[in-house]
Amino acid sequence: MNPVYLDCNATTPIDPEVKDFFWQFIDEEFGNEGSRTHRYGMVANQAVQKSREQIAKVVKSSRDEVIFTGGATESNNISILGLQEFGEKTGKKHIITSEVEHKSVLEPCQVMHKKGFELSLLPVEKDGYIDPENVKAALRDDTLLVSVMQVNNETGLRQPIEYIAEILNSHEAFFHTDAAQGFGKDIEPLKNPRVDMISISGHKVFAPKGIGALVLRRREFERPPISPIMFGGGQEKGLRPGTLPVALIAALGHASEIALRDHEKRRAICAKFRHKALQGLAPLNPTLVGDQSKVMDHVLNLYFSGLDSEAAMLLLKDIIAISNGSACTSSSYQTSHVLKAMGLSDTEANSCLRISWCHLTPDVDWDNVVDRLKVAL
Repeated sequence: MNPVYLDCNATTPIDPEVKDFFWQFIDEEFGNEGSRTHRYGMVANQAVQKSREQIAKVVKSSRDEVIFTGGATESNNISILGLQEFGEKTGKKHIITSEVEHKSVLEPCQVMHKKGFELSLLPVEKDGYIDPENVKAALRDDTLLVSVMQVNNETGLRQPIEYIAEILNSHEAFFHTDAAQGFGKDIEPLKNPRVDMISISGHKVFAPKGIGALVLRRREFERPPISPIMFGGGQEKGLRPGTLPVALIAALGHASEIALRDHEKRRAICAKFRHKALQGLAPLNPTLVGDQSKVMDHVLNLYFSGLDSEAAMLLLKDIIAISNGSACTSSSYQTSHVLKAMGLSDTEANSCLRISWCHLTPDVDWDNVVDRLKVAL
C-alpha cells in the first residue's frame, strides 16, 4: 500500500469532479479556442470564458480581469517584472516585499533590484507574521509595488492582506499577492478591491498542474500597467502569448467553482484532521512553528527536538508522505529562508517537517507514526 499523502502544500490531488470534467476536454471537446469558424473552436472559447467567470467569482472581480498563465510562478514574474517599464517611465522605482515570500517573488524582485529598483525586504515577527505597520513605515512617494503573499507555503500562516490593503487605500502603489496557497481556501481577503494583482495556481486547488491565472483588477477603470515579458501570438491581451490549454483552463475554472461552493465544508474536514494529528503526535511533544491562531487548518509545520527532518522522513516514508520545505527548491536543498527569517536556528530549521492535507486525505495511524519516531528520539 502507498503511504498516506500529506504533502498537499506541494501539490493537491485532482478533485474527482474536476478530473471527469478535464477528460471531457481531452477526449471530446479538444478544439483550439482561437478557431472561430467551427463548432469545436466555439465550444473551446465558451469553456475558456466560463472559466474566467468562475475564477473571477471567487475573488469578486470581472471575467475580463483574469489572465491565464502556466501557474503562480509565472503570474508572480509577470506581476513584478511587467512593471519595470512603467516604473522607469514614472520614476517610481521602489518595491516592498517580505523575507518569507516564495522564491518566485523574491528572485524577480532581485532582478528588478539589479535593474536599478530599490528593494525593501520586510522582516517577520518570530511567529512568522508580517506587521502591517512595517508596510506602512516602508511606504515612500516612489513606491511602485507592494508584494505580500496571502498564505505562506511552508508554515501555512495567513498574512494580513486585508490590513495592508487598508493601508494602501491612501497610496498609489500596486498591491500584488501570491495567492497560490490561499485561493479557494481563504476566501474573503482576495475579494478586497484594493488587491490589484492576484497570482493563482491550479495544482494547489485540486486542478491539474501546468495551469494558473493572474487577476489584474482595474482601479478607476485602468488595469495595472503591466508590460509583457513574453511575445508572439497576442493571446491573453498580449500579456501571455501561446495557444491556450483549454482542458487545463476548464479544469481550473471548475475547481474554482467547487472551491467556492465547498470551502467551508472542506475547512471543517481539515480542522478535524488537524485535531487528530495534534492529539496523535502529542506524546512526542512537538514544537509547532508559527502563530497557530493564524495558520490554515490543513497545515502543520513542526519539529521534534533532537530529530533531523531527513531522518524523520526516512523513518516514515512507507507510512506517510511529508516534506521538510518548499517543493520548488527541493533540487538544491538548503536551510529554509522562511524559517530562518522567523528566527529559528539552523538546527531547528533543519528539523522542521511540513505536514499538509486536504478534504480527500484518508485517516492516518498516528500511533504507528509515533512508534516509528520514538526509535530515533
